[in-house]
Amino acid sequence: FIEAPYKKVINGKVLEDLVYLTATQEEGHVIAPASTSIDEHGNIIDDFIEVRAKGEIILAPKSSVTLFDISPKMVVGVAASLIPFLEHDDANRALMGSNMQRQGVPLIWTEAPMVGTGMEGIVARDTWESIKADRSGTVEKVDSQNVYIMGEDEDGAFIDHYPLQKNLRTNQNTTFSQRPIVKVGQKIGANQIVADGPSMDMGELAVGKNIMVAFMPWYGYNFEDAIVVNERIIRQDAFTSVHTYEKEIEARELKHGVEEITRDIPGVKDEDLTHLDESGIVKIGSYVKSGMILVGKVSPKGEVKPTPEERLLRAIFGEKAGHVVNKSLYCPPSTEGIVVDVKIFTKRGYDKDNRATKHFEEEKTKMERDYHDRLSMVDREEILRLNTLLTKNKLAMDVDAGGLKAKKGSTITAEQVASLNRFAVNTIIRSFDPKVQAEFEKQKQHFRKQKEKLKADFDDKISILEKDDILPSGVVKLVKVYIATKRKLKVGDKMSGRHGNKGIVSIIVPEVDMPYMSDGRTVDIVLNPLGVPSRMNIGQILEVHLGLVGKRLGEQIGEMFAKQSKDFIASLRAKMIEISDVVKIAKGKEFLTALNDEELLDYARDWSKGVKFATPVFEGVDEAEFKKLFEMAKMDMDGKMELYDGKTGEKLKERVNVGYMYMLKLHHLVDEKVHARSTGPYSLVTQQPVGGKALFGGQRFGEMEVWALEAYGAAHMLKEMLTIKSDDVDGRVRAYKAITNGENVPETGIPETFYVLTNELKALGLDVRVYDNNENEND
Repeated sequence: FIEAPYKKVINGKVLEDLVYLTATQEEGHVIAPASTSIDEHGNIIDDFIEVRAKGEIILAPKSSVTLFDISPKMVVGVAASLIPFLEHDDANRALMGSNMQRQGVPLIWTEAPMVGTGMEGIVARDTWESIKADRSGTVEKVDSQNVYIMGEDEDGAFIDHYPLQKNLRTNQNTTFSQRPIVKVGQKIGANQIVADGPSMDMGELAVGKNIMVAFMPWYGYNFEDAIVVNERIIRQDAFTSVHTYEKEIEARELKHGVEEITRDIPGVKDEDLTHLDESGIVKIGSYVKSGMILVGKVSPKGEVKPTPEERLLRAIFGEKAGHVVNKSLYCPPSTEGIVVDVKIFTKRGYDKDNRATKHFEEEKTKMERDYHDRLSMVDREEILRLNTLLTKNKLAMDVDAGGLKAKKGSTITAEQVASLNRFAVNTIIRSFDPKVQAEFEKQKQHFRKQKEKLKADFDDKISILEKDDILPSGVVKLVKVYIATKRKLKVGDKMSGRHGNKGIVSIIVPEVDMPYMSDGRTVDIVLNPLGVPSRMNIGQILEVHLGLVGKRLGEQIGEMFAKQSKDFIASLRAKMIEISDVVKIAKGKEFLTALNDEELLDYARDWSKGVKFATPVFEGVDEAEFKKLFEMAKMDMDGKMELYDGKTGEKLKERVNVGYMYMLKLHHLVDEKVHARSTGPYSLVTQQPVGGKALFGGQRFGEMEVWALEAYGAAHMLKEMLTIKSDDVDGRVRAYKAITNGENVPETGIPETFYVLTNELKALGLDVRVYDNNENEND
């Protein structure tokens, strides 16, 4: 069971002893929160305090307290700990905010929140999506797919290789990519993040964007939580994400032959096959859209007597034309994008096609390149260390080998060592002290083991690559195609903040029509102010205020960069120390004072984009600190500003709350929900259309919808819904023909539901018969 740490409390004094308790062991204890005031000796100051006891929060005397929380945030979960000003949000909305952070789509351009809680780095570090260094060392080489770190431990020198994942598909059809955040020559500590995962920014969690929002109505377009979006953020790809879809097809072994993956497909024009290779599989990099062939497949027909037409076709086109049918994999409706990867699996005993062979060779070449890269690094390090050993120690006797002459007691220069071959070095080492010889041999032995380990790892990878693919019974070949689609923010997409403030994009407005400030800058998003009071999530208002403070302070630092006054660095340091003092950054002054000029400038450049604040749960920025920050940022004390209507240019009557909020794009995307059908698959028993987009089904017209049509008296529409649009089998065929021929829709027939009912009654032993108006029995 999960245990939580607590400090012991005896007679109102908090001790430093820690006890770890499970939820059941906590029963019977009176627990004080970590925010309780205590003096320098650990005594609780107030006589009565709020405590947790018997599952409730009550007011109790300090003498009854038995345990003390070690941190205010230990009472909330991981997702809730990422919500700034959580203590100002209603619990229902905080729950929604926690859940919706899990639904955030990884964006192309990630950005850490300007107003966070300090947990963003911890959460990101503890996920498996980032790559952390196992041991401390120095970055030897970095590219988009690899990070190499060289270091030394008690066993000697080592090289750690961290391969980065690129463009992988997740179960939510989002794209998983890692990117390095370190530079060559950088010193790395153990457990330090060397590569960001998706939704990460320089080692911090980054699921959304810092966006300028205004709380005001905008021509009714943000009615009922709808969101008005500036066209500029679409143009800047602020909320653009990449989604990867997997499509697969199997070639099976049938009774009357084997299905074949091929480019030779009957009844398909050559121009429809230009994006396929000679194996009949789509080329990587091809743009595909609905209805295009991804993988060509033909299936043999059963043994049937050919018709005269088929015999003619065989005579003209050869045997294949009549014997096989087209069973190709087509790109489904509403899917389009770039083919980013193709995987081909072939059963043992069947020949691999050219595409599969080429893919195998590419993978093998990549592995060989990685192996030789690491081997050359080990070789370089070995030569460096052995040369250092030879040049820093004195000779124990005269030496004359490989063109080198030196006297006893002298040292060899690096240039002299570089001119020697390997055999000469082995001779010269005997002229050194036995300790030096032993160290030389130890180093050689260590690097020999390193090379052997690299070779063994390489051989293992090659043997895994060469193994036959394991496929289900009856399947001889499996092809998987991965299609990547770029999705920009559009009308119908769902967005939210971190406080449960969710909404749907209702309109994307040209930049010139958006409300703008006195300096001409337009806001990014307009939210409805009525979404705040009844939901009681006031944390979003405080976040907006603090976000604007961070941006304004960042602009002040940016102006200092632009002016570059004589005492620029000193004034920059003083400004940053002043900001850190107001928000009580622990040891902020000491840290900033200790930085050298170059390090300070790096931090200041980051701050100039917007000063980031961490407001932990129950320890956030308070009213007095807000007041000081507003003064420092030269803002009005109400946090509001004057805005102008983008359409008329007139100043708005009321001052508007404007600031920066962290907004997320959620995975409820309109592109994946929009769906239409004319005819399609029907259920076998009821003959009604199947349901759901995945099955290309129809929309259920349920009981309450029927009541709505009845209330309006729409009799003919109701009859259509219950017959030809549903399960009147003959009627819907006749209606479809009439529509295509431009004729009036004929009279409807009897729905299949009626026959299902009569058959069920017959199964119960009831003989149900149908008569017409003339009392004639009806079939």
